Amino acid sequence: MLPTPTSPDAAWPRVGAIVLAAGAGRRMGHRPKCLLQLNGRSLIDRQLEAVVQAGLASVLVVLGHHAERIQQEATLLQWGARWVVNPDPDAGHVSSLHTGLQALPPDLDAVMVLLADQPMIDVSAIQALIHAYAARPQGTHMVQPSVQNLPGNPVVLSSTVVSQILAGGIQMGARQWQQLHPEKTYRWKTPDARYRLDVDNAQDLQTLKTLTGHSLLWPSDLIR
Repeated sequence: MLPTPTSPDAAWPRVGAIVLAAGAGRRMGHRPKCLLQLNGRSLIDRQLEAVVQAGLASVLVVLGHHAERIQQEATLLQWGARWVVNPDPDAGHVSSLHTGLQALPPDLDAVMVLLADQPMIDVSAIQALIHAYAARPQGTHMVQPSVQNLPGNPVVLSSTVVSQILAGGIQMGARQWQQLHPEKTYRWKTPDARYRLDVDNAQDLQTLKTLTGHSLLWPSDLIR
């Protein structure tokens, strides 16, 4: 759970979570990347555990391609996660974001948007990002990790950003909002390379092994 704020008058924001897992995994042989396993557990399972243990208020998984196979992961229910299916996942990342934001409860102060293919995002990484959001400069509404001046994930969006994204139509996502409002984006500088690690293709799997010593393996029914 999140630690107590240092100021007695401070209050931690009520942060929900969206885990985006709707992709086709074309560069991985049309397989769901979130089912890759690290030490015998799927990435989606590990990430949901981290989100719940970090104390986020609501957890939602956005599915699309491979939805039925991913739903077979019984641990989705174990961690109390809900899921919603993007009816048109080929419309892209922004459509999945809209699908998730529309399904979250309206009483959240902020939303953390996570990518399901980031193997090293754990409780400490999530809590550090929430700390950064709670301590963000006045007037900023989006927090994105910046590792050696390169953008990372997850990101945190205030309720103001959520409302503006939904009002902006299907072409308005977090990146588009950031481009329109660079002065309202807090690029949180951190040396933590975990925020930059994801697995889009076979080369990324090798890079992960080189950098961390960890190997990701497919479950038996997805081995080809």
